Amino acid sequence: METSKKEKQFDTVKMMREIRDVISTETQNMTFEELKAYIKQKLADNNTKLVGQ
Repeated sequence: METSKKEKQFDTVKMMREIRDVISTETQNMTFEELKAYIKQKLADNNTKLVGQ
């Protein structure tokens, strides 16, 4: 049985890794309080709520 390999139009794993790398670079030297403020600001910028809120 042969399997055909489809060409991906969008690589979700690659995108997730790129986003994770950017966030890691932006937050690498932050204290816990700075990290909480960073997350709060990013959620406000995107008008996103935490799960359960």
